[in-house]
Amino acid sequence: MGHIPVLLNEVVNYLAPKPGDKIIDATFSEGGHSSAVLEKIRPGGKILGIEIDSGLYKKSKGVFYNIPEVILINGNYRNLKKIAGENDFDEADGILLDLGMSSRHLEESKRGFSFMKDEPLDMRYSEKEELTAGEIVNQWPPETIGKILEEYGEEKFARSISKEIVEARKRKPIISTFQLVGVVRKAVPLWYCQGRINFATKTFQAMRIAVNDELGNLAAGLKQIPGVLKNGGRGVVISFHSLEDRIVKNSFREFKKSGIAEIMTRKPIRPSKEEITENPRSRSAKLRAIRIVKK
Repeated sequence: MGHIPVLLNEVVNYLAPKPGDKIIDATFSEGGHSSAVLEKIRPGGKILGIEIDSGLYKKSKGVFYNIPEVILINGNYRNLKKIAGENDFDEADGILLDLGMSSRHLEESKRGFSFMKDEPLDMRYSEKEELTAGEIVNQWPPETIGKILEEYGEEKFARSISKEIVEARKRKPIISTFQLVGVVRKAVPLWYCQGRINFATKTFQAMRIAVNDELGNLAAGLKQIPGVLKNGGRGVVISFHSLEDRIVKNSFREFKKSGIAEIMTRKPIRPSKEEITENPRSRSAKLRAIRIVKK
C-alpha cells in the first residue's frame, strides 16, 4: 500500500491555498498533500517541498520532475528559514509539517523502522547522519538508554528494558530489529506482550526519535515558521504522539502570547472514523493550525 496522506481535506481547508500562492511542504515525502494543494494554487502558484530522506527525495523528484510549480529540496526542515530564503519563499502563504513516518520507511527502506521485519538497526531518515539505533543499543550507557525509552517512548518498563539490553549486548552485539524485539520481550511481563499495542512499539519509537533528533528538529523548525510566513499566512502541523503535540501546542501558544499569530484550532483536529477505518495509521493524528496576524 502506498503512502496515504493523513487529514488531507483538513490540511487543504486550513491552508486555504488559492491561485498564485506559495506553499512550503516541509515534510514532502511522496507529495500526497502537495498534490492536492497543487490543484488549488494554479495558475501562478509554487510549492517548495523539503524532504530529509534522500531515497524519498529521489523518488519524488522522479514523479514531479515535469511539474514546474514544484521545487524539491533534499534537506532538513530545521533549516526552514535558510531553505525558504534560498528558493525565494521568504514570504510564504502557507507551511505544512506532517510529522508522521512515510509508509515507505516501514515497508521499503530496510533501515529497521519496523519491528515486524528483520532488518539492520539503523533508523536514520537521512544517511548523511552518523548516529544509528545500533550504536545507541550497543554502546550507550544503560542510564541514557533508559532515559531515552522513558522520555521519548513513555515506556513504563524503560529501566528493565535498558538493563536487559546491556546484559544481551555483553553476550553478542544487537544488530537486528528481531534481536531487539527479543530483548524487549524478555524484559517485560507476559501481560504486556499480550496488549493491544505491540510491546516493542514504544522502544522502537524512542530509538527512532533519538536517532533523528525529531523533537529537536521540531522545536527548531516551529520557531522559524513566523519568520517565513507573510501576514495572513497559515501554518499547519500534524503530530502523531503526545510529545510532538505538546511542543506544537506550546509553540503556538507562545506565538499567540507574543501577538504574532492567532490559533485557528481551539482543539486539535482528529481524523474521522471513516478515515481511521480506511487508514489505521491515521488514528493518532492531531492537526493544529495558526494564522500570522502581525509581523
